[in-house]
Amino acid sequence: MLIKSRGIVLSHIRYRETSIIARVYTERLGLQSYLVNGVRKAKPPGRIALFQPLTPLDLVAYTSRNGGLTRLSEFRCSEPFRTLPYDVRKSSIGLFLSEMLNRVLLEEEENEPLFTFLHDSILAFDRQAEGFENFALIFLLQLSHYLGFGPETGAEITSQVAFATDVPGAATAPTALRFREFDAHFDQLMRTPATATIPNGRVRRELLGVLIRYYQLHVERLGDIRSLAVLSEVLAEL
Repeated sequence: MLIKSRGIVLSHIRYRETSIIARVYTERLGLQSYLVNGVRKAKPPGRIALFQPLTPLDLVAYTSRNGGLTRLSEFRCSEPFRTLPYDVRKSSIGLFLSEMLNRVLLEEEENEPLFTFLHDSILAFDRQAEGFENFALIFLLQLSHYLGFGPETGAEITSQVAFATDVPGAATAPTALRFREFDAHFDQLMRTPATATIPNGRVRRELLGVLIRYYQLHVERLGDIRSLAVLSEVLAEL
């Protein structure tokens, strides 16, 4: 059976000489893996670009009652990016967020509110000309509510992380006094994201590290985020 849906590309891996297996978060089926034939051929060129992380797609896919790997029948980019692939700062943030989404989006079922949040947030980020230095923090804070563990206050984040001993980096976590300094920043990011002011890139990196530890407490086997090192360098310049 064929089904039409919107989707957001999370990642892809090579499969044989000319094909890929793409992980796509779809509006109608949740997380899916699709075999996409022939996109790595020299002609027609450029089709592989449609499967770069966070690309929004309109797709027609085969479905299976048994689940598992199926194929895409048709696909096209629904709304081409204006800036995200061409701005190294934005592309670094996008790479980080796609890795996070690969780790935390696990359900193979419809979740329209979550899909709408992801779709609209990514496109808004692409169209934002300036003032996007806090986007990764705001996105993860808002995403946590769709995943079922969204905090109500900054203190809720820092108190959980401060007393955790079973997450990566716990031994080098900030002191309790430093954690309390973060509470007001998280509160701003949650309550007034459009006007939240973070002093500098160093504080932004620390907040992101705490927020990832918070995710590690709630998402089983989240593990280390490899793209965080690259993003940390970018945040230092924002």
